[in-house]
Amino acid sequence: MGFKDKVSNKAQEFKGKGKVAGGRATDDRGLEAEGRADQKKAGLKDVGEKIKDVFKK
Repeated sequence: MGFKDKVSNKAQEFKGKGKVAGGRATDDRGLEAEGRADQKKAGLKDVGEKIKDVFKK
């Protein structure tokens, strides 16, 4: 996995965590759900990159 991809995925994960926290603080379930979705997307991208790395070897 490239460093740029790794940083991008972590940034999206932290953005999601911020949205979840903001949604909980303001009792905004939509924002909280959007944050969880961002976290899941980042996790899936990370898994995809790791799979690509396995097949490169």
